[in-house]
Parts: sequence; structure tokens; C-alpha cells
Amino acid sequence: MSDQSIKVLKDVCIGCEVCVGACAFGAMSMKDQKAEIDLNLCTLCGACVEACPVEAIKRKEAAGPSSDLGQFRDVWVFAEQIDGRMQHVTYELLGEGRRLADELGMRLCAVLLGSNVAPLGGDLVARGADKVYVVDRPELSYYQDESYSATVTDLVFRHKPAIFLIGATTIGRSMAARVAIQSNAGLTADCTALAIDPATKNLLQTRPTFGGNIMATIVTPNHRPQMATVRHKVLKEAAVDAGRKGEVSMEQVAEAVLKSRAQRVGLVLETGNKVNIADADIIVSGGRGLQNQENFRVLQELADVLGGAVGASRAAVDAGWIAYSHQVGQTGKTVCPKIYIACGISGQIQHLAGMSSSDIIVAINKDPDAPILKSATYGIVGDVLQIVPLLTEAFRKVLAR
Repeated sequence: MSDQSIKVLKDVCIGCEVCVGACAFGAMSMKDQKAEIDLNLCTLCGACVEACPVEAIKRKEAAGPSSDLGQFRDVWVFAEQIDGRMQHVTYELLGEGRRLADELGMRLCAVLLGSNVAPLGGDLVARGADKVYVVDRPELSYYQDESYSATVTDLVFRHKPAIFLIGATTIGRSMAARVAIQSNAGLTADCTALAIDPATKNLLQTRPTFGGNIMATIVTPNHRPQMATVRHKVLKEAAVDAGRKGEVSMEQVAEAVLKSRAQRVGLVLETGNKVNIADADIIVSGGRGLQNQENFRVLQELADVLGGAVGASRAAVDAGWIAYSHQVGQTGKTVCPKIYIACGISGQIQHLAGMSSSDIIVAINKDPDAPILKSATYGIVGDVLQIVPLLTEAFRKVLAR
């Protein structure tokens, strides 16, 4: 870790030792009644900075208005994997990252963290990466906020990317915020479109705001890297080119960077969610019109016949009828299936923001004035609990032929 990343202002330090107690990694000590930082143990978590009552500890900004932004190069993509399985959002980011990197005349690089994940580097090269930074350590076998964000921050300080794209997943959203704070970078969350300003070469980051009623374009002109989390299913995946050549760099990080104050003591897998709705081609979603939890079985039967997944509106999730992992919308998952069947969902703007990109939308609602019907490819006015079983039986007969 660079000795410029964080330092103690000796002439300001009053020797109160508050920072020593605040550091969870044993990096702070006292010498001659002044605080000292062991850079081999420091993870740049910032606890000492916040604790110091006289502001005697300072972290160096990654970039600022007067800094040389020209030293920041390349477009980075965080390659999210879980248990050795690459998440599809990574391929979407590589496709978009390749376009941005080509426009800027920069390299496209991927950052891959995990345990026994080095073989995945070739897959990322085949999807468009020119270079893959790999940190392959047992401590990174599963995602943890502190160790993952500290490792990525360490790589950012060392290699200085100009742009850093991360999937707007549960992992990505958690990690990106920490990395942005630690590297003093600008971060735009939940982007749906990216572009390069031809005049300034800054990254134009577009995201919905005010419940999806307005699209805002955000720039980070004075700080690097320019960071953005990008929604799943809004970009096209990078094509596979098995013949592509690229560099896989095995990166080393200090032991202290990999430390975490939290440890996983067990893993309980959710049952009943047979298909990840973010990857499903067909989704049967239910809302308040289902009336209760038991009636979601009707939707599950239709989803099983069609080989799809069951989704839900926020109202159904808040009512406790189905788990949050099924929620579609601005506060849930963004989906883009070939067919989206909305059952008893009124169609508030927050829900539409998560599924309006579906190829075909079928809406079933007993209210002829429901907003969802205006966005539907096909609308059926009627009782969802009567219509869905009829559809299930009809599809079962057709698909059995």
C-alpha cells in the first residue's frame, strides 16, 4: 500500500490515543506521544480518520481538481463471481466496457477476486478484456464487505483506472460504495446507459430518478476513477471470441488488506426460488391482487408449466407473501425476459421501471383502468385467480403435444 495513501500530521496530533482504540486492525500505535500508522496493517477503512478529534489523520485523495487526471488510464470492470460461477452482469459490463475503451483508446481490464478463480481469467479475455487483474486467495472465497472493498481499493490506488464499472447487484452495490469512499471517487448508482462526452472525454452516466419519471445524466469531471454501478439486463452481453489474446496478472496484496472483522459462521440457502428471476426468459409476477400468500401457488403452477420464474411486486413482498428475492422493480430486481406476465399488479412507476424492457408484457387485472394495462402488449381484464388456472391448463395441453 502506498505510503501516500494515509498519514498522520505530527504537528497537529495531540497524542490522545483515540485513534489507537478505533483501529480494528492494530495498525495504529504511539511513538514519542504521536500517532503512527503501520501501512502493512492499514486497510484504509477510515476509522482512525473519523475518530481523531483534531483531524490529525488524513487520507490522500485519489484525484482532485488540481490533480493530474491524465495518469488515470483504462476502463475497469468488476468480474463478479459466486462459487466460481461468473455472473451474467459481468459479461454485460464487458460488452459496454469494450465499446467505451475503444472510444477512449484505452485498455479494457477486469478485476477478479476469489479463491481458485484464476482459470476464469481466460473466460474474461474471451469476452473482451485486454488484461485481467486476479487476486486469488482463500480469504476471498466468499464475498465480505471489508476484505473485498479493501482489496479492490488497493488495486485502484496502484493501477489508477479512469473508469470503473460494477454490476448493480447486492454485492456490487455494497462494494462500490465502500471503494468510492476509500478512493475518493465519484459514484453513480443504478445506471441504465453510459456514453463518452466527445468534448471532455468524461463518462456520461445516465440513471432514472424521481421514480423513473426523469432520466439524469451525471458526470464526475474532477475525480478518478469515474465509478458507476450498472443495472443487470440493460446492456448486451459481450460475444465470446475464443481466439482473443490477453494478459492475466496475478496480483499480490498485503495480509492486512484481507482481514475482516466479520466472519461467516454458516450459510442457509433459500428454498423455493427455483429460477433466478434476473436470468429468466419467462416471469409470472403477482401483486396485491393475489390477496394472500397461498394464491401464489397458482402463479407457481403457471411458471412451472412455462419453465419460468415467479416474480412479485413490492406490495406482495411487503405483505410477507413471498421473499424479497422475487421482487421486481426499482427497489427490487430489473428484469428483461422475453415474456412478463403481470397478475394482479396495478403497475406503479416503480414496478414498471424494473420490467418495462420485457419483450412481451401480458397484464391480467380486474381493474380496466390499471396503469399496467397501458404498458402491456396484451391486456386481460378479469379475476386473476380465475384466468391464470385457465392459462395454465391451456399451455399444459399445447406444450404436451
